[in-house]
Amino acid sequence: MTQPELKELLEELYDRYNRPEFIEDDPISVPHRFTERADREIAGFFAATIAWGNRPSIVRNGHRMMLLMDNAPADFVRNASDRELDGLSTFAHRTFNGGDLRDFVVALRRIDERFGGIGAFFEQRYAALHDLRPVLAEFRREFFAAPHAPRCEKHLSSIERGAACKRLCMYLRWMVRRDDRGVDFGLWQGIPMSALYLPLDLHVGAMGRALGLLARRQNDWRAVEEITAELRKFHPEDPVRYDFSLFGAGIDGYLKNHE
Repeated sequence: MTQPELKELLEELYDRYNRPEFIEDDPISVPHRFTERADREIAGFFAATIAWGNRPSIVRNGHRMMLLMDNAPADFVRNASDRELDGLSTFAHRTFNGGDLRDFVVALRRIDERFGGIGAFFEQRYAALHDLRPVLAEFRREFFAAPHAPRCEKHLSSIERGAACKRLCMYLRWMVRRDDRGVDFGLWQGIPMSALYLPLDLHVGAMGRALGLLARRQNDWRAVEEITAELRKFHPEDPVRYDFSLFGAGIDGYLKNHE
């Protein structure tokens, strides 16, 4: 496939999947329930945190988390009593349990008190560093500066250890990307879309390799940088728009149809 043909395919799939109909069955439906910035930031963070495994299960459990937070995630993070925090103990999504959820709420409360919110942290640190890679490293350090059980650390990937940070990159796409399609929120306007990195998982990696966008075999941070650099050749200002395309190629059975 030539470069023009590949770009045409990517744009066709982008148009097909970056539309409001995409929202309902995707984890982004969880923050879409809310209108206030702080609610969307917090609901989005929790939905992204559990975004691995079966998509219907992710969506269902994302909404269940919001119910446990009285469908007011920002107020819950800021003001929940110890008794209310204990009420999170019934939650479980795969290996992310109620204790992890409680520790994550406490960590976000500390971020909110120190920086004014998750978005404020990312925008402030990006303004200082002009690179999301060290910002991701700083965020993880700040997050786990709050009291927590060591077991919960596995649920927030470490870029310093070479992880692909798929869920954090997806969350950043939700919060930073902006267009007229209505899927992503575009809340954090202090961060340019060109600074984003592709959310890379097993399926996106396989699709990237099939399309000649990725040579590296491991789905790690080096692979994220490689595939994002290739996508920037097609759209320098908004390379992560093609997250929709690679997801869509998987849904459309591209690999099966091109064996």
